Amino acid sequence: QVRLVESGGGSVQAGGSLRLSCVISGITYANYCMGWFRQAPGKERLGVAAIDSWGNMSYAEAVKGRFTISQDKAKTTLYLEMSDLKPEDTAMYYCSFKQGPRDYPVQRGGYCYHPPISWGQGTQVTVSS
Repeated sequence: QVRLVESGGGSVQAGGSLRLSCVISGITYANYCMGWFRQAPGKERLGVAAIDSWGNMSYAEAVKGRFTISQDKAKTTLYLEMSDLKPEDTAMYYCSFKQGPRDYPVQRGGYCYHPPISWGQGTQVTVSS
């Protein structure tokens, strides 16, 4: 059973920084793709950043140069370093994960090529101007 638990959200002023963490348990395959999505009120959930088991990364255009996705050495914790935050970054941020025996590469735009099947509960990020 895969479980994802996010933390690190909060309220910051524009230009500030936050680091989100997602602890992932139940990893049983070497092949996976992990990522971050965000959803603002009344809007659809969109990809922010993704990383696959080879270390390839993908970012949404809106966050390139400001956000960095990474993993710890054990590859059980996923991070999202966010800097130069803007009010439009305000959203609920969700960690996502998919694993299995096949390859799961990233694709452009901050997404994994294959849709995730596991989600965290979300952590709120609020950026004030």
